[in-house]
Amino acid sequence: MELEIRIRKKLNEFTLDLDLQETEGRIGILGASGCGKSMTLKSIAGIVKPDSGKIRIGERVLYDSTGKINLPPQKRRIGYLFQNYALFPTMTVEQNIMAGLSGSRGENRRRAAEMMEKFHVSNLANRYPLHLSGGQQQRVALARLMAYEPEVILLDEPFSAMDSFLKDQLQQQMEEMLKEYRGSMILVSHNRDEIYRFCHRLIVMDQGSVVCEGETKEVFANPRRRAAARLTGCKNYTGLVRRDSHHAYLTDWGMELQTEREIPEGTDSLGYRAHFFVPVWGKRAVNSFPVQVADSAQLPFEKNYYLIPQGKIQPGNPEYICWFAQRSIKHEVEEKGMPDYLGMNERDMLFLQG
Repeated sequence: MELEIRIRKKLNEFTLDLDLQETEGRIGILGASGCGKSMTLKSIAGIVKPDSGKIRIGERVLYDSTGKINLPPQKRRIGYLFQNYALFPTMTVEQNIMAGLSGSRGENRRRAAEMMEKFHVSNLANRYPLHLSGGQQQRVALARLMAYEPEVILLDEPFSAMDSFLKDQLQQQMEEMLKEYRGSMILVSHNRDEIYRFCHRLIVMDQGSVVCEGETKEVFANPRRRAAARLTGCKNYTGLVRRDSHHAYLTDWGMELQTEREIPEGTDSLGYRAHFFVPVWGKRAVNSFPVQVADSAQLPFEKNYYLIPQGKIQPGNPEYICWFAQRSIKHEVEEKGMPDYLGMNERDMLFLQG
């Protein structure tokens, strides 16, 4: 089933402008808080009306500004899981699951019983949301959502308020549910790990606009835009002056770069992820540079170093280079001392614009 989502809506500080056409699958929208992610979902669900555009699921048009079509939420066959789950506080678990169903009371109770068993909440049927844990509330919300048999599932930061242990458990349960689901899913999050785990396609948004899109793994490997690299977790950047296809000068790190792969025309910065630096002791290697330690932080499974390129110390507020040395490298640094240089693998270099 094909999704067509073309919406424009003027918000306070920017205009939400999204043009998406995908076949069914798992789609992720990654962006910082306030970039327009949740507004996108609300527009698809019919909670908010865009200023213009079109929303179509297969042959069904949900919204079309030119054709003056705007189906109400209850007719869109879209399941929406809110951040706070939006369970009705005065209804029991069973009543919450039945709330969106349109069959007879007997049919609705049978459907609710089926979903409660599927999501392992049958023993909670007569409880109210106030007496449920966060994990139980999410399972009830998912049971209610799936009872409706939606054509599209919208997930709005579903794990944002959970501790890491509970999050891991519920993400696994979500994964099992999605394996059986045959419709489309759109997950919005500012958490890159969640997006990477659940989504086959990725859209990166910044200030209401799409800055990068494609297969999720490909976008992480080659984000192309600086905003997209930042949102996918890259912490280190330097200005880049391209000499030719295989040579450049890294302005903030004070070093010449040479590569076998071609440096794309239009590249004006280079990004490098904090875990990928290679320590170099002794003779300087190609694409390595000397640094000075400004600060460090000991974490349970790695040590984070905050470094300044030698000769690039700026008074006031320097731009630190983040090097996160994981267990094996951390132990090597403890034995040998700080490396003479930090090196970069060519395959890990991100050539960026903007």
